Amino acid sequence: MSPVAVCTLDQLNEDFPFVAEVEGVEVVIVRTQGALYAIKNECSHADVALSEGEVDDCHLECWMHGSRFNLRTGVPDSLPATQNVPVYVVSLESDAPNSAVLVDVTADASLVTPPCVPTGSKG
Repeated sequence: MSPVAVCTLDQLNEDFPFVAEVEGVEVVIVRTQGALYAIKNECSHADVALSEGEVDDCHLECWMHGSRFNLRTGVPDSLPATQNVPVYVVSLESDAPNSAVLVDVTADASLVTPPCVPTGSKG
């Protein structure tokens, strides 16, 4: 499958989760620290929406039990979660502020270097 447009860059607020459905997968897109990330919108521990949590230091925290997931890798860095959450490749259609944000749920972003797309600003 190819990347799917989920929103425009100017729709994403810094450090605020944005939810979209891509090919039947609910995904959270996060704009933080001058980059974009996409992660599955489901905590691997409690099966709740990660989009309800807070973004901090390139991590998304589950609101229910406090597990923090690295937006680059999907790896939890705190208990009670012990399983990774899938992360997906994000790209931009252009350099314009209203560029389409594209997500590919068939591509594992943890295997890509760098695992994100720069947005040109840090806040």
